[in-house]
Amino acid sequence: MHDALTGGPAWLHDTAASRLLETAALARQPRPGHLMALAGLSVARLALAITPRMHASQGRVWVLSGPGNNGGDGLVAARHLHQAGRQVNVVQMGDADRSPEDARQAFEAARDAGVSFVDAPPVPAASSEDLIVDALLGLGQSRPPTGSLAAVVAWQRQQTRAVTLAVDLPTGLCADTGSVLDPRGELVVQAQHTLSLLTLKPGLFTHHGRDLAGRIWLDTLGQTDTALAAGASARLLRSQAAEAAWPARHHAQHKGSFGDLWVIAGAPGMTGAAWLAARAALAGGAGRVYLATLSGAAEVDPLWPELMQRATADWQKPGVLEAATVVCGCGGGETIAALLPEVLARAGRLVLDADALNAIAASDALLRALQQRRSAGLATVLTPHPLEAARLADVHTAAIQQHRLQAAQALALRCDSVVLLKGAGTVIAGPAAMPCINTSGNARLATPGSGDVLAGWLGAAWSAMPSPSASAGDTDLRWQAATRQAMQAASAAAWVHGAAAEIAPVDARLPLRASQLAAAMTQVLQPAPLR
Repeated sequence: MHDALTGGPAWLHDTAASRLLETAALARQPRPGHLMALAGLSVARLALAITPRMHASQGRVWVLSGPGNNGGDGLVAARHLHQAGRQVNVVQMGDADRSPEDARQAFEAARDAGVSFVDAPPVPAASSEDLIVDALLGLGQSRPPTGSLAAVVAWQRQQTRAVTLAVDLPTGLCADTGSVLDPRGELVVQAQHTLSLLTLKPGLFTHHGRDLAGRIWLDTLGQTDTALAAGASARLLRSQAAEAAWPARHHAQHKGSFGDLWVIAGAPGMTGAAWLAARAALAGGAGRVYLATLSGAAEVDPLWPELMQRATADWQKPGVLEAATVVCGCGGGETIAALLPEVLARAGRLVLDADALNAIAASDALLRALQQRRSAGLATVLTPHPLEAARLADVHTAAIQQHRLQAAQALALRCDSVVLLKGAGTVIAGPAAMPCINTSGNARLATPGSGDVLAGWLGAAWSAMPSPSASAGDTDLRWQAATRQAMQAASAAAWVHGAAAEIAPVDARLPLRASQLAAAMTQVLQPAPLR
């Protein structure tokens, strides 16, 4: 068993892929019920581990057992917990005689062992010493709980003092998308721990999943890494992404070794966004950082005098953008649209954020220019938040949020670009790559300017990478190599950006101001081993 955020397999499997693995595992089990026995024992062991001070004399375990195999896993766990001396009550939903064979046998074994069964949860609230095990529905949920199941879920939501452990995933949460199945957002279990069995489900890590699942654990029930990798739908992004993107620097390197980066952004009244991106680019490791604000104001930042102010005419000179990494659009306003055709045609490596994305969403000509970068062998990274992604995809924001993984993949294909879809469980997708979901970060990043810092830092990570080797005469091979590198930079930046919110010494109830974020990201990459 592993803490899913820090160790163990990083592969994610949607419902269809999980079902295929489950079918294969059942076919290989040495005897009927073996897989359920492993799953139930794992649930019981985790239940004991997260309630170390619960004793037989105080605190009860309420196992909410559904009519399928998820309920069977809960019944096996109930028997083990009962035998360990815990006071266990099973709330059995549905007729056990109509359950699948393994679940029916688990019911009989629990009953024969003396486990107590009740028809409904207790009328009084569970105490702070109680544990609730949510084994109601598990994988394959497609509609909100109804009838007696809905009543049990509503009861669990009221038990704010008890600890809840969800088996596989919280009841009422979509395994593939992380969306709450109830349109009102009410009929869903709020867990403090979730034990995902056999596979990790994407919905646990994005949209509402992280808030509802609590701490996520994985037990692969004996599956090999090879089997898990073969059918994966996506993968988790962990600290290893950052380790690869920022290797130790060599003594013989110089500032030119880490590339030139231009920030083209900051319309009148919004120059703060451009400064945030430029400062992050310098802190993130770019060799030289040039800032061309759209306001035309020539200033020197007294706190960051290393930043070099330039005019639009400076980057319009031949050969400048072609040899640079460009971060474009942060606080760009409507002014950026007129400059985008040239930026899209010439930038060697391009990160598009904020108003640059809005301009492309509003113009078929700019979208075509973005798509044509592929034919020139040029890679691009888009960093939309959900509303900007919705504009680019011409859908409502709710459609993006309800299918974040799929939406990022579709947008990457449409734009021939790497897409970093910001939000809870940031998704990084490429046109021909397995998508990943970032594991770091929290709501402290929900603050103005946070995305500008991410764009600048991403540009810096990319700028410092040497040009990938590819056939000079084959532009599509060059584009593929550059796009793989762009996805590596985007993934690394997303992880460090999120990790900064987790370590910065600020009250966790308050946002992390964007002006503090670059320093916190630098702290993440200090010599102490990455988490």
